[in-house]
Amino acid sequence: MNFDVNALRWTREPKSCVISQDKIEIVTNPHTDLWQRTYYHFRNDNAPVLQMSTQEQFFSFVVKTEFSESHRRFDQCGVVVYLDGENWIKGSVEYENTQFQHLGSVVTNHGYSDWATTEIPADVKSVWYRLSRRKDDFCIECSGDGTVFRQMRICHLTEATDGIRFGIYACSPEYSSFRAIFTNMELTDCRWPAHDGQAPDEEI
Repeated sequence: MNFDVNALRWTREPKSCVISQDKIEIVTNPHTDLWQRTYYHFRNDNAPVLQMSTQEQFFSFVVKTEFSESHRRFDQCGVVVYLDGENWIKGSVEYENTQFQHLGSVVTNHGYSDWATTEIPADVKSVWYRLSRRKDDFCIECSGDGTVFRQMRICHLTEATDGIRFGIYACSPEYSSFRAIFTNMELTDCRWPAHDGQAPDEEI
């Protein structure tokens, strides 16, 4: 595994977690979440986040998530770029009910979140993610097998102008708790290629 877990640091440590070089397990605390203002008009900023810092402007981070124990609405785990309470990105699967769940991403710039989702079957209990950075732009991809990745989202994080923190998170916004498992973590050169289509606009 090309990933040093010793470089990871907590922003809000959960009550229960197990960290080894090959696997990280997080047991979520009830009523934990990340969300800012938009539509719901509440602000939640208490989810456990485990990240490393980097000045690297171009990289990709891969991780496999397993969430067979998720069982209550909005239980979630996935990848994250958390700069502070008002500037962050997350990608995850959120449990909804016994018929379907939401595969999606949230981008929060200057204290306002959005949420882009698609419904997937409720029996999906493992997803790979690849988070890629190209300066202050990011791409989140997902995969069922860790080989073929499909784009979920391209986005901009306004405050990601220099060093950032990135990693994993897990939370249970309602009265719930489940075990989230993270494996196959890898840090590589950026696998999100430079755009080769329309030329950028000339700066004025």
